Amino acid sequence: MIMSRIEAPRDEATGNLVDRLLGGLPPEAVLTDPDVTASYANDMASFCEAGAPAVVVLPRTVEQVQHVMRIATELRVPVVPQGARTGLSGGANASEGCIVLSLTKMDRILEVNPVDRIAVVEPGVVNAALSRAVGEHGLAYPPDPSSWEMCTIGGNIGTASGGLCCVKYGVTAEYVLGLDVVLADGRLMSTGRRTAKGVAGYDLTRLFVGSEGSLGIVVRAVLALKPQPPQQLVLAAEFASAAAACDAVCRIMAGGHVPSLLELMDRTTVKAVNDLGNMGLPETTEALLLAAFDTPDPTADLAAVAQLCEAAGATQVVPADDAAESELLLQARRMSLTALEAVKGTTMIDDVCVPRSRLGDMLDGVERIAEKYDLTIGVCAHAGDGNTHPTVCFDATDPDESRRARESFDEIMALGLELGGTITGEHGVGILKKEWLAREIGPVGMEMQRAVKAVFDPLGILNPGKLF
Repeated sequence: MIMSRIEAPRDEATGNLVDRLLGGLPPEAVLTDPDVTASYANDMASFCEAGAPAVVVLPRTVEQVQHVMRIATELRVPVVPQGARTGLSGGANASEGCIVLSLTKMDRILEVNPVDRIAVVEPGVVNAALSRAVGEHGLAYPPDPSSWEMCTIGGNIGTASGGLCCVKYGVTAEYVLGLDVVLADGRLMSTGRRTAKGVAGYDLTRLFVGSEGSLGIVVRAVLALKPQPPQQLVLAAEFASAAAACDAVCRIMAGGHVPSLLELMDRTTVKAVNDLGNMGLPETTEALLLAAFDTPDPTADLAAVAQLCEAAGATQVVPADDAAESELLLQARRMSLTALEAVKGTTMIDDVCVPRSRLGDMLDGVERIAEKYDLTIGVCAHAGDGNTHPTVCFDATDPDESRRARESFDEIMALGLELGGTITGEHGVGILKKEWLAREIGPVGMEMQRAVKAVFDPLGILNPGKLF
């Protein structure tokens, strides 16, 4: 096993590690205070172990990242790359005695090119900051995870993250044209292109997207941009059952419509959002479907979708009057995961993705699992692409409830696979889903994944213990 070759630095070696790092880094970029380094140990996932970092490094240049990786290779010290630590799978959790390589200080937007429709950015750029910057040029960077005001582009690339607009515009992987990557031994490699088309050699860019920092450190990205679309308008449809709402989703997609957003919130999620934010959502509904269009004439598109929702059994369909009302509905959706966390204090957030045609079966199955384990499980979903977020709410101070939460989480992933889906649509594998990755891709797939890892990281020092 690759991971068995890693040895955390001994106490007597930690000083040598820090001294060697300081040979190519300014003092303020190297953090050693245990109280400070401990704050870098975890991302936002539950039930994921984390070790104590030996040191936290905050580089500002590509050369500084290269220096860190050369020292790490020489001393055989594991390196855990991090962004904003908003991940939900433990993928950014520290290994015992590791170097945490926080890339948040590499936060420059290096170029926005309206002719080529690209942006060149460093990994620490916050998603929302990029969106606002390119918006000044009449352009858009579509991937918009719910944590877009905090999460970084490097983290988005590492987990191949999605967002609310994926149903029309696709996920992060579809916007990464090229990368500069520092390899485990400190060499710098460029992949991909700046051009609209290019098929030279293996697509190593796509290989790095979603690799969770296990193959190299992304230090620069060339991202594709789109023309800024018109302001979208949103429609809210209430349903007496989740099955009816999922039927509406199938009718909308089968009808050839291309919404910019198609989101679902079950009754548990709606209540949680109202309790947290006084949003005034209709708590009499069993499922609330939000559909949006950013076409030149969104009112006509919304009218057509309204008819399909009513045909599927919607009890009420209410189109937003203007952009402000639309944004209020989207704010409620973005608040969902935070609101569900407030129900019991702790959550396990799944991101099982199933074929759209099985979305209703997924929601029905989650409801049965919640009843079986006597737990509150709310579901919000990127319904247009079948990506569900069953969110298990539990009291982490209650051992029995914590056990039931973990078991229910596993049953939800098993259900997703049974329905022809995948264990993760956008959050990544990290620590939380390692066992399930092996179940999904099988022994031959695991063998090939490990072989790829060994080529890029023969010593196994990059983000050890993640994925497999």
